[in-house]
Amino acid sequence: MKHYISVLTIAGSDSSGGAGIQADLKTFAALGCFGTSAITAITVQNTLGVTGIYPVPAAVVEGQIRAVLSDIKPSAIKIGMVYSIDTVRAIVSVLRDYPGIPVILDPVMVSSSGRMLMEEETIIVLQEQLFPLVTLVTPNLDEAGVLSGISLHTVDDMKAAAVKILETGCNAVLVKGGHLSGSRLYDVYLDRSGKEHIISSDFITTDNTHGTGCTLSSAITAFLARGVELVAAIEQGSVYMHTAIEKGMDVKTGEGHGPVNHFFDPVRQIIS
Repeated sequence: MKHYISVLTIAGSDSSGGAGIQADLKTFAALGCFGTSAITAITVQNTLGVTGIYPVPAAVVEGQIRAVLSDIKPSAIKIGMVYSIDTVRAIVSVLRDYPGIPVILDPVMVSSSGRMLMEEETIIVLQEQLFPLVTLVTPNLDEAGVLSGISLHTVDDMKAAAVKILETGCNAVLVKGGHLSGSRLYDVYLDRSGKEHIISSDFITTDNTHGTGCTLSSAITAFLARGVELVAAIEQGSVYMHTAIEKGMDVKTGEGHGPVNHFFDPVRQIIS
């Protein structure tokens, strides 16, 4: 019997289509995977920012996840915006019943416009209960600062933050340095075995960076589902995201920060 390579995203909905569930599903499709979803919140947003957040009840989130896992059986899971403590606990309850599936957690806390996308109390529960169950946590500089208590301005700061975040219980962390100043960008990977890996890329001058964090974590998840080892999946996901930015840098969508070009070179849906 033939099967698609399926992937599950657990995240919020972005009405502008550039981030969240919408970006995740586009990324999965562009990389040849069959995307499934569990929506945690409905956001009211466009390229100019987020103006409203409406959480989905935790029981409904859990029901969506269990419905997909019990039937379609995805090969990897991406978690994005979770917002509430009840939602985190619901996700933890499900993941404990399905050990062995790679899980990438993008701890979405603050929108690019400065809007809080996660309740502060949720962050503690996220670290204590969800971090130990996931394969990789992918905070950006602001999120890594919140999680580590360190102000990040250099690559050395990113390394120090990665160490602190590992101490909270996660298995591996990728601190994303997209907001550092300079002509080169750096992401820092560190895992519990002490393995460190730095990924660098050229800085691209463009306003079309909405959803880059969602896109990268989804790309890593898709490559893991395709059987790629974690560090290689991070490298390949980084190349995909960087190229998606480059191919969409001159396209105008809305009046603010536009999306990347997810479908610059789509892969035919993989059947195994």
